[in-house]
Amino acid sequence: MVVVSVRSAHRRRCVLLFLSITGIIIYRHFSGQPEKMKISRKQGLTVNSSQFTLGGEPFRVLGGSLHYFRVPRAYWKDRMMKMKACGLNTLTTYVPWNLHEPERGSFQFNAGLDLETFLLQAAEVGLWVILHPGPYISSELDLGGLPSWLLRDRKMKLRTTYAGFTQAVDAFLDRLVPKMVPLQFRKGGPIIAVQVEHEYGSYAADRKYMAFLKEALESRGISELLLTSDSHEGLKSGGVSGVVRTLNLRRLNYEDINYLDSVQPNSPVLIMEYLTGCFDGWGDLHHIFPVEDMFAVIREVLRRGMSINLHMFHGGTNFGFMTGAVANPSYKALITSYDYDAPLSEAGEYTPKYHLLRELLVRYNSEPLPEIPAVHWKENYEAAIMYRHLSLWDALPFTNEPFKSRSPVNMENLPVNKGNGQAYGYTLYETSVTTGGFLKSGNNIRDRALVFVNRGYIGTFDYKNTELAVSDGKEARTLSFLVENCGRVHVGHTMDNQRKGIVGDILLNNVPLRDFTIYSLDMTRGFIDSLYSAPWKSLPQKPSFPAFLQGRLFVDGYPSDTFVKLPSWSKGVIFINSQNVGRYWHVGPQQALYIPGPFLNSGINHVTAFEEEESDLKLQFETTPDLGMTVDI
Repeated sequence: MVVVSVRSAHRRRCVLLFLSITGIIIYRHFSGQPEKMKISRKQGLTVNSSQFTLGGEPFRVLGGSLHYFRVPRAYWKDRMMKMKACGLNTLTTYVPWNLHEPERGSFQFNAGLDLETFLLQAAEVGLWVILHPGPYISSELDLGGLPSWLLRDRKMKLRTTYAGFTQAVDAFLDRLVPKMVPLQFRKGGPIIAVQVEHEYGSYAADRKYMAFLKEALESRGISELLLTSDSHEGLKSGGVSGVVRTLNLRRLNYEDINYLDSVQPNSPVLIMEYLTGCFDGWGDLHHIFPVEDMFAVIREVLRRGMSINLHMFHGGTNFGFMTGAVANPSYKALITSYDYDAPLSEAGEYTPKYHLLRELLVRYNSEPLPEIPAVHWKENYEAAIMYRHLSLWDALPFTNEPFKSRSPVNMENLPVNKGNGQAYGYTLYETSVTTGGFLKSGNNIRDRALVFVNRGYIGTFDYKNTELAVSDGKEARTLSFLVENCGRVHVGHTMDNQRKGIVGDILLNNVPLRDFTIYSLDMTRGFIDSLYSAPWKSLPQKPSFPAFLQGRLFVDGYPSDTFVKLPSWSKGVIFINSQNVGRYWHVGPQQALYIPGPFLNSGINHVTAFEEEESDLKLQFETTPDLGMTVDI
């Protein structure tokens, strides 16, 4: 018998090298109280007729989804401890390929993307892990978590065995899987299962694809239980031989359960995604799922002996430009918040769902639940008054060298970012015209464009507005299109066609515009940092837009969480100390952006806003969120 105490990160890493010894006892420290757990590591999560076993003992998955990339690293353990205190025993998380490989061959697994540390922290808290490595994860992320540089290939067929896709997948898994292998259950780690892709049954474009992914994982050393995850309609076509099928649902429909049993008899039921809420789109209301409805389903699922994973247990935030979009019934971009009406709120606060869930799950835990951790303090900071102004046009010298092209070029195929194109943000297209008339986008603007003549605003193109009038002039004038990628669709069969910017001809009097100068405005941290040396001007009485505006937020003492509210701003992006905290838009429903305390410094914090249209030049900081008017799902 071996006894270890897993406290420090260094110790945890060393311990995991030899935890494959059987009969081990692990003392996991939680709120100062060790939890003694004896377990064999010989046999991982296994299907045994009507139930799962783990280490040879009966086991029920009581899981919750928590995405490391939507939570500040400093708060990972806080959210996990709240999960453990609620009575859950398993954490599920996705792996976003697009964030880990933003440029082909350039991988990021540090800071807020340090997956290994995230998994080790889960083990320390006492949570098992079901990992969803993708490569496609949906998750309401831009392009479902696939990197946009894949779309530089005009023949690209995503989520298939098309060579251009599988070669990229193989290269990614070559870097990802070695980080996962030593953290598997039978090697002493927390990973008890790995999901193969996500809801492929609703896509099912290639019969060989799922088998390719299964082999790709196993050949690289994944030896724990493999799962698929589908709704009723995709259960049959989304499966693959030797992989356990699981079900996704919100309402408990016994036809779904019976169908799963017919497709996969003599197997325990795992509801991999029980939807506790929903995401929101710009211009919608804030969707909520009544607590009594959620509670009734979970109670019945547990009464019937099934396993369950709550999606989401804690949603978090779509910081930066990571949000996706939906295509049906029409294009709609998603908001910055990913609160999801989950049991744990966007800012990590307890909701009525959490408390009811804890009262229920205590009955399914053999040991007393840990005490509920305290919530983080929220602060009403003094408003930040914008005092400096930099027009979009004055910021252009700080972008990449502009690119000249006879015809417009979409974002992904621009010659920027070491040949990887532009992934997110805005792109400015400029050309010269000598006449007025009718301007037609032909629906080739993806997704929204502010249109200017000699830098004077004349209108907006989007999916609904596709025509504008251009006044006559006596000489050549500059026609500009500031195009925003509002988010690539994250689900459905239109994913191969998610190139952004100007994707085809724009017509003036039915003649295609030609000879463009194109500026990439991806608004990376490096670009925002570079603006500190730009020729800022004192704020004029009537500032022009689009523009960057700058102010200061003063924090006295240790920084606390807060929410920035923009009641009289139109549309744009907020940066705190050059970190992109997300988009805002007056159409709602979201009216405040979450600012975690770890994003702030004690003392002066630089606040930069990119505003497209108008503003009252003041940012308010308050202690409460504002996700807008609600509607029941």
